[in-house]
Amino acid sequence: MLTQLINARILTPQGWLKEGSILIEDEKILEVTNCNLAVNGAEVVDLKGMYALPGGIDMHVHGGGGHDFMEGTEEAFRTAVKAHMRHGTTGIFPTLGASTFPMMNQAAETCTRLMAEKGSPILGLHLEGPYLNASMAGGQIPEYIKIPDPDEYIPFAEKWTCIRRWDAAPELPGAIPFGKYITGKDIVASVAHTVAEYEDIRTAYQSGYRHATHFYNAMPGFHKRHEYKYEGTVESIYLLDDMTVEVIADGIHVPPTILRLVYKIKGAERTCLVTDAMAAAASQCPTMFDPRVIIEDGVCKLADHSALAGSIATMDRLIRTMVQKADIPLADAARMASETPAGIMGVSHRKGSLAKGKDADIIVMDNNLNVQSVWAMGQPVCEDTTQT
Repeated sequence: MLTQLINARILTPQGWLKEGSILIEDEKILEVTNCNLAVNGAEVVDLKGMYALPGGIDMHVHGGGGHDFMEGTEEAFRTAVKAHMRHGTTGIFPTLGASTFPMMNQAAETCTRLMAEKGSPILGLHLEGPYLNASMAGGQIPEYIKIPDPDEYIPFAEKWTCIRRWDAAPELPGAIPFGKYITGKDIVASVAHTVAEYEDIRTAYQSGYRHATHFYNAMPGFHKRHEYKYEGTVESIYLLDDMTVEVIADGIHVPPTILRLVYKIKGAERTCLVTDAMAAAASQCPTMFDPRVIIEDGVCKLADHSALAGSIATMDRLIRTMVQKADIPLADAARMASETPAGIMGVSHRKGSLAKGKDADIIVMDNNLNVQSVWAMGQPVCEDTTQT
């Protein structure tokens, strides 16, 4: 089946096409061109000058649509994924917070099964824990936090090939051999929920850690102990040019001014946008998977107001925040939502840009950057009355 999207402002790897068209055959992009001539036999969709951007890839997302991936059920996975797809996420790495290994096993089994489906938007499993620093737990469940144990993580990683990313605090005992092991399995190692200073981060980098989880959140910046001053995790990661970062670009977890600072220092090539979304994202459901968490001021918080606990953001909100509040060019904001995470997570051969031969994953946005339609693997994503 041929579909042709015409009259679009298309973001390509080479830049903008102001009046272009995208020809889709089945699940793939057959051609991207600045010519709007109708192709014989194609179903034509007129985008009327709207933006056509690469589908978003969310490499850190806990849930949505009223469900959390930690539930481990097929219903939870399908509902959360569908909820985010309506808002422009066409590739997703379901995230588990610190949890027990039986819970992780159940979620990994479900993830593996759904990944095997033809055209699945699920690209792999992301484990945010349990190897985190308890003093930086934030919204993580404290009872599940522990130090890395090879008797646990080696059998688990050997059993589940769906694991694509695993986070840890590098200063913990055993975190360095853990990083070496998982990167040897082609699993992305990321620094998370940490109090690491420069030597810790440099050692971690040399051991395979190349990414920073929700940069600026659950990690210290420049600080003082007694009369002396020390660099924090934030400055240490800035000093390592090749370390990539992700930011929760909801405008709350990281202020717009700091979002702009991250972009200025790390650039679009080393910065990606993530939702870190919880169950209430893209949902009218007021309840959360974790009863300690409340929704207030457009964000998830611990009920005692001691910490932020995740977001209710969706991919379109991330792009709007970067452009409208942080004053980032749309092209770079879109790249940070698609091309950059695709590269970090090793899927850029098929996703992350609008180019011939890539998966036909497309966000159509109007001049105010509101989503008008989403195409995933060449198919329009169904609308739903629960869309918010």
